[in-house]
Amino acid sequence: MQTFPLYQIDAFATRAFEGNQACVMPMDAFLADAVLQKIAAENNVAETAYVVPEADGIWRLRWFTPAVEVPLCGHATLAAAHVLFAHGGFAGEVIAFDTVKSGRLFVRRLADGTLEMDFPSAPVRPVPVTDEIAAALGARPVEAWGGMFYAARFETPEAVKALAPDQRALKSLGAEGSGFDRGNFGCFALGGEGVDATSRFFAPGSGIDEDPATGSWHTMLARILAENFSTPAATCYQAYPGRGARIGVKLEGERCKLTGTAVTVIEGQFRL
Repeated sequence: MQTFPLYQIDAFATRAFEGNQACVMPMDAFLADAVLQKIAAENNVAETAYVVPEADGIWRLRWFTPAVEVPLCGHATLAAAHVLFAHGGFAGEVIAFDTVKSGRLFVRRLADGTLEMDFPSAPVRPVPVTDEIAAALGARPVEAWGGMFYAARFETPEAVKALAPDQRALKSLGAEGSGFDRGNFGCFALGGEGVDATSRFFAPGSGIDEDPATGSWHTMLARILAENFSTPAATCYQAYPGRGARIGVKLEGERCKLTGTAVTVIEGQFRL
């Protein structure tokens, strides 16, 4: 029997029951892909992050939802860094994560304990708002962009909070030709209570009807806010019902800085 450390983290949270859940499992080497996927399904949270040491201050990192492996996950990266800083004995200032599809990612521990992630921010482009997409979302966006995901802007934060999409219909839709975005929709509006943008993220294409806090979505939202609304640095609120998460974003060229904190809620072992 093999055993692995298991940590469940609330990421982009200041206390338990906020932000987004991620399981983090440090390993000496990655197990077979099929096993990693089964473990993620067993954990049954938004993401399970697997970290493997590579060199001093550098780890390899992979992310799995209960259904698929994904090329980038912000909240689980924040959770993985939190585990290494808080439980793994890493005393440095910056952690580097090597990933297959998103290159090298950096997480810096700031003086106040906040974690700052340095992620790529891919280009976006305007895309049509089709009748099919409007019907699946249950409301018609003002405009939309395609990229890693489909990003739909609504007039008000209240309109975003009121969305009740048809998840089955969303699962097969996306911005044409954008690859990973199929069935993954970020919906946002400018403004909100003390923030620059309010959003929700629906991801039936990744096996999650709605995600509570999504770092990868915010790398796209950061670019949209900077290039279209003259807001290169913003405070964002992801309005998942019953939880909610605040995420700081700052676009710097082809990179995006995401800031937030995390809380450990469960420590244990996974027996295999």
